[in-house]
Amino acid sequence: MILELVAASVVVMPIDTVREREVIIPGPVQLEGTLTLPAGDGPFPALVIVHGSGAGDRDGTLGPNKPYRDLAQGLAQRGVAVLRYEKRSRAQPMWFLNRGFTVRDEVIEDAVAALALLREQPEVDASRTFLAGHSLGGILAPRIAATDGKLAGFVMVAGAWVTPLPQLMLKQLDYIASVSSSADSARVMSQRSAIGAMVDRIEKLTPADSASTTLLMGAPAAYWLDLRGYDPVAALLDRSEPVLLIQGGRDYQVTPAMLDEFLGRLGKRENTTIRRYPSLNHLLIAGEGVPRPAEYATAGNVSEEVIADVANWVLQASPRR
Repeated sequence: MILELVAASVVVMPIDTVREREVIIPGPVQLEGTLTLPAGDGPFPALVIVHGSGAGDRDGTLGPNKPYRDLAQGLAQRGVAVLRYEKRSRAQPMWFLNRGFTVRDEVIEDAVAALALLREQPEVDASRTFLAGHSLGGILAPRIAATDGKLAGFVMVAGAWVTPLPQLMLKQLDYIASVSSSADSARVMSQRSAIGAMVDRIEKLTPADSASTTLLMGAPAAYWLDLRGYDPVAALLDRSEPVLLIQGGRDYQVTPAMLDEFLGRLGKRENTTIRRYPSLNHLLIAGEGVPRPAEYATAGNVSEEVIADVANWVLQASPRR
């Protein structure tokens, strides 16, 4: 059943009551992270934030904006502990050199390790742990849930699409060109031509190419073949956990139309809640007018409405026993 979120009463604590401590997530690469805790002893429901594409830091920094920090501190004010961490590709990019790495190496393995560490924290209720994946992290959330096997639920933030990632990149460039000046549009289309050639090569990959370490748009054949073999709709239908889908109405990277297509394929899945925010972009920050890349250079904060909705959903999905 697809639901609309029901409002719940949540006590919001002052920001200076939120506590943070540094942690190290073990694995092939040790990753620095920050655990943000509500005031009090707990145990609290808790959530791990999983990055989108690229070599992201624990705050999701883009220009002056730090949306993952905003989420962590806002949720902790509302009684939900949050762990965020440096992505492996940022912490140690040379680890990927000359490797036929996959999505598991880039995202999934570290997300599962972060969840395991989160459950060991004395302030955390290990039976009430969640995942919030953003963009690529969101589309992979069902796969992370299957690998972990212990989640109380997960959030897909701008993470519901069925377009293959290489084609999604081309769609984004087409859009950027359409809202750019003539000179800028020409530069974007030149970039699109180069990337389009790479996309053609990626689409022609076969399993016989898996051992190649040649990078195509920053990743080897094994990575793209891994993503190609992943069906997020089928993976989500295989999961029974409560799921919250979040979509910004001004998101030109993962558009509302992409969510609609995703939902059309998903059908009437149980335990599914959808929240749309007409004024928000890909970072869950409010704006006006035609969305453009330049707005990411303007300082803003994640919408308080989103933070409240995620906190309410977590608390409703995992009532204290």
